[in-house]
Amino acid sequence: MTYTLLPGRTPLLVSVPHCGTELPPDLPPRLVRRALALEDTDWHLQRLYAFASDIGAGLLLPRFSRYLIDLNRPSENTPMYPGQNNTELCPTRFFTGDPLYLEGQAPGQAEVADRVQRYWRPYRQALTDELARLRQQHGHAVLFDAHSIKSELPWLFEGQLPHLNLGTVGGSSCAPALRQALAQVLAAHPDYSHVVDGRFRGGHITRTHGRPGEGLHAVQLEMCWRCYMDEDLGGNLPAWNPQRAAAVTPLLRELLLTLRDWRPAGSGRSS
Repeated sequence: MTYTLLPGRTPLLVSVPHCGTELPPDLPPRLVRRALALEDTDWHLQRLYAFASDIGAGLLLPRFSRYLIDLNRPSENTPMYPGQNNTELCPTRFFTGDPLYLEGQAPGQAEVADRVQRYWRPYRQALTDELARLRQQHGHAVLFDAHSIKSELPWLFEGQLPHLNLGTVGGSSCAPALRQALAQVLAAHPDYSHVVDGRFRGGHITRTHGRPGEGLHAVQLEMCWRCYMDEDLGGNLPAWNPQRAAAVTPLLRELLLTLRDWRPAGSGRSS
């Protein structure tokens, strides 16, 4: 199995598409040595969001690294943010812009298509099926797509990102009332800077599965590593920081409870 699905008992599903850390055995010899550290992973998010199961939310977690295939990109490999630097469906660059592969070892079209079939489609089908189940059971479904990223990456964006970057595709991927409720949660925690629909407005998962007119509501949270880890370790990988993680968890819990307990206008159903 290329993913783990822990079904929930509420309308909320938490997807963490970039927490995977495995690579198939034939891939590492083709990568530059630096790539083996998987530096662009959304580190420790499965640990940070472990409480989601306790509040009745489902969890969907991939096994494999985004260096194999990016589950949050369109399968046809069109750019997510036209006019800006982007990493591909099967990335060939680090977030710094440096090459991932040894010369001549990057995947061709046939290999990319094979990875789509083996890894991308199963995860995305599981996502589609679980949201359909939740909508059938509860009358609507809510998807929280969880991400994290280094605070400063000049190849991808200028300056330092806010701590918390909420994406609703300009308000189109969820009901306006839900977007407003989440923005109010973020505003109530002034120790953490935030923006709604800024540089990260929502990736392909949010854009595809956020269809509020059909009872499917989706949001993405791009959280900076500095919220829960030590980012600068002299070139080494970031490390889990228990104090920072403990401090931000109540905010994350409040966001997820807001998503879990929200009901569309006129809905008389309860979970």
